[in-house]
Amino acid sequence: MGRGTQALRLARGGHEVTGVERDPDHLAAVRAAVAAEPEGIRSRMRVVEGDGRDTGVHFRPGSFDVVLCHGGLMHVEEPDALLAGLGRMLAPGGLLSLVVRNADALAMRPGLRADWGGALAAFGADTYRDESGAEVRAHRLDAVGQALAGIAAPLVAWYGVRVFSEATEIPEAGPELDALLAAEARAGRVEPYRRVASMLHLCGGRD
Repeated sequence: MGRGTQALRLARGGHEVTGVERDPDHLAAVRAAVAAEPEGIRSRMRVVEGDGRDTGVHFRPGSFDVVLCHGGLMHVEEPDALLAGLGRMLAPGGLLSLVVRNADALAMRPGLRADWGGALAAFGADTYRDESGAEVRAHRLDAVGQALAGIAAPLVAWYGVRVFSEATEIPEAGPELDALLAAEARAGRVEPYRRVASMLHLCGGRD
């Protein structure tokens, strides 16, 4: 769950939220953020110290209606094991939501930043360097679709994320940000734009 930004937004929206995280610094940040919330929100947030690959230690099968892993697969050495753990938690009729780096469009990111050497090196690659310099995984739409089918949560919808804004400074809240978000939402849903997005949002559904 990282530092809990998305989890807290869901709890503020009225959802019962359980977050799993193993990094001590992230756990401390999450717990501090939860402690600062009103009681009504704190009571809807559960923070579990653990690893998404070991869901059997913490949860019964089919425990959750919605399971989110946004930006997690790119940082693990065993993405298949993590996917299996996420799928294990998904209830019948549930939704598994993933956000991954788009390996089929890795050259777009450096290209938009006029890093031509980086763009040329990105063609055909499955990894990239993030802002900290760490090597991070990227994933291909077809491969993730096959993996979702393999855990009985086949792909039901997918979207492009950050089609235009990867190389753009994000404006502060206001009309300019609203316009950017509207353009991103539109492009992320239609061809050919969504296929060159920096990231992909994939939703798998369990019958």
